[in-house]
Amino acid sequence: MKRVRSINKNPRCDPPNAKRIVIVDDHPLFRKGLEQLIHSDGRFAVCGEAGNAAESMDVIRKLKPDLVSVDLSLPGANGIELIKNILAEFPKLPILVLSMHDESLYALRALRAGAKGYVMKHEAMANVVQAIHEIFSGRPYLSPGIAAQVITKFAHGASEDEADPVNRLSDRELEVLELIGKGTEVREIGKLLHLSPKTVETHRAHIKEKLQLKNAREVARFAVQWVSARGI
Repeated sequence: MKRVRSINKNPRCDPPNAKRIVIVDDHPLFRKGLEQLIHSDGRFAVCGEAGNAAESMDVIRKLKPDLVSVDLSLPGANGIELIKNILAEFPKLPILVLSMHDESLYALRALRAGAKGYVMKHEAMANVVQAIHEIFSGRPYLSPGIAAQVITKFAHGASEDEADPVNRLSDRELEVLELIGKGTEVREIGKLLHLSPKTVETHRAHIKEKLQLKNAREVARFAVQWVSARGI
């Protein structure tokens, strides 16, 4: 039986007229820190949390929050998939992505999936409250540098996507490529993404095919060069 954690009974966490937020992240310490940060602004209240995609849908259905913060690397469904699943059921619910993954790689994909903002976890302390304010004001939130890149990509449309072979990769394959490029071993990639080593190897094989590379060594070389070129 899935556990739904609600903290509505705590008066400090549910002040009158506060916007109610659900946190979806598999790291309890990060959830706790984010909760405290959000509560530093009396206009927001964390009303519940979830550690995986399946549990998050139960929490959202029960608590009907005003906003959900979602990590991209979750047990079960990838965060991009979760965004699409949430919006299929709750099309007007704003979603803010908080992720360890580089904004330049995933912000555009997250926005296309329906998210309203993207904050990297190491910048959360400085930016998450501002991001939430922007989203509730009806404006998407991205860092200024990435916002300019996203506008450029949208302006170029499909032609730019087709020019970059990496855009053929699925969201999960892109995560694997990024970690390979950072020198992460298969087993460690599995731990970070909540996948078995065999599944990571399957994703690596798909990357090889989609990028028309010959073997795992070429995948690793391509990944390292790609990560280096993007300054990740």
